Amino acid sequence: MRNIIVGTAGHIDHGKTSLVKALTGIDADRLAEEKRRGITIDLGFAHLLLERDLQIGFIDVPGHERFVRNMLAGAAGIDVVLFVIAADESIKPQTREHFEICRMLGVSEGVVAITKSDLVESDLLELVKLEIDEFTTGSFLANAPKIAVSSTSGAGLDELRAALAQAARRVQEKNASGWLRLPIDRAFTMKGFGTVVTGTLISGTVATETEVELLPGGRRLRVRGVQVYGESEKRARAGERTAVNVTDIEPTEISRGMVLADPGRFHAVTRLDCPIDLLGSARALKHGAPVHFHIGAAEVEAEVRFLDKRAALNPGDSAFARVILNQPVPALPGDRFIIRRFSPVVTIGGGAVADIAPKRYRAGEDFAKRLNALLSGSATERVELLVSEQPFGIERETVISLTGWREIPKSNAIESAGKWLISMQRVAEIGAALRAKIREFHKDNSLLAGIPKHELKSAVMPGASSEVFEYALAGLRDVVQEGELVRLRSHKVVLREDEQQTRGSIELAFQNAGLGAPAVEEVLRTCKVDAARAKSILQMLLKEGRLVRIHPDLVLHAAALAELRAQLASRRGQQFSVPDFKDWTGVSRKYAIPILEYLDREHITVRQGDVRRIA
Repeated sequence: MRNIIVGTAGHIDHGKTSLVKALTGIDADRLAEEKRRGITIDLGFAHLLLERDLQIGFIDVPGHERFVRNMLAGAAGIDVVLFVIAADESIKPQTREHFEICRMLGVSEGVVAITKSDLVESDLLELVKLEIDEFTTGSFLANAPKIAVSSTSGAGLDELRAALAQAARRVQEKNASGWLRLPIDRAFTMKGFGTVVTGTLISGTVATETEVELLPGGRRLRVRGVQVYGESEKRARAGERTAVNVTDIEPTEISRGMVLADPGRFHAVTRLDCPIDLLGSARALKHGAPVHFHIGAAEVEAEVRFLDKRAALNPGDSAFARVILNQPVPALPGDRFIIRRFSPVVTIGGGAVADIAPKRYRAGEDFAKRLNALLSGSATERVELLVSEQPFGIERETVISLTGWREIPKSNAIESAGKWLISMQRVAEIGAALRAKIREFHKDNSLLAGIPKHELKSAVMPGASSEVFEYALAGLRDVVQEGELVRLRSHKVVLREDEQQTRGSIELAFQNAGLGAPAVEEVLRTCKVDAARAKSILQMLLKEGRLVRIHPDLVLHAAALAELRAQLASRRGQQFSVPDFKDWTGVSRKYAIPILEYLDREHITVRQGDVRRIA
């Protein structure tokens, strides 16, 4: 089934609601005040199975200038506009405003219905058609069918239905395979069910007994039930007018403009970069001017700051701006928006979101080129740009949150490091920097086998994920990893004669001391080489296992520990105290406690209160 949303547009009292009722048999005016006053105040909804495999959902919007904000809440989700102009009044102020709104929202298909055609003479009807032709010249409605109809007599309705079907076949359906996005235009309580929200499902699907996230706020809700055009369904799909019964929340906690989404997938934003197209009929828009910002079903107050620092945007011109929102809204690149002036409250412009994570631009940086690439570039070009801007890569999930993509496009310029994406160029640059740092370390520390990994990462890739660091390191063929040390494959430790002698004297000092080892600093002070080289030689002996550090301040020779192990092995299973251990080994308590703690760690002994058992 092809599901298309048709929205009405046009001046107040031009017969939008009557026309929808004549087409569908459904009265879209649902409020008592609407019926009493005879005008549409809020959004109305109807539906029609136009053809066997073509379902049309109608959104009937108010035409009164006081309720344009309500009109905008419904217009954002439409695929085709049913543009209504009364034959007895022709083009009026809200005709023009609704037309500009549809144009700026990117509506590409429409049908013009000339209503109340039975109330005028044929020559006046022809004159109205000429005015409409002139009005729509050069626009998306220029070649649209312009059909005279009467909701009273039914004249022209069959022709109008056929034209709507043709327009509905031409537009691209909303993406049911994408992530769930349901902008909420109503929230209310239904007796026996609880809280119900409604909206036009613009992406993805929503099914019963699943979890959704309410944005902004991030509250997780369970879907108890789903209705499509008033009928209960297990699942609703993109392009359908949908009602969702959610649990554990009151309608008063939900406001128009909030969005139901897949859990953990998106987030609301308070800043976004975008082009602003100012209508030719508007007054100049000053830098820093406050506006009403409409996106999806949401309306928030905002401030417009032009990225090129211009003083004002002139009527009919365009410029890139950073929009600062006074409260967060869920938005994605490509989402269309409308801005309205504060006073008088009229529509003055609009555009499409380019970036929901605005960067800080340096002086002279070409922000227009970047934003045009994000807005108009191919998916591959966009992902390459997003990845290249991050020095140590970007998580896949972050790319999805920033773009709304279900799948990230493949690129020959990007490499995968686990859940991270990083540009091939950056991998090469990082590799060169790692190699240079290792080489520098070898030069300054020729007696050490290699640089510790944590030191290398801190020096070259501060803030990078371990996954990206390990990936970059693994790609260096001339680099060897040995445990937590990293060295160039060509690096070998070669001791000079004085260093060889120092090595021997250090080892002998610990070997002769047995378990009563001297202080490390005391041993190093007797060496004939400088302190830095002496420490490096000590590290060599520790790495080779000739010496063992059992405590920060205590180093023993491996032979002494081997002898101790053998001594304890002959007493396997025996319990002993600290004084017993001192008697067996002849060491003082100063040495006994750290040696016993080492033996516990090595599972040679097992502590049981104040005594130990030899394992």
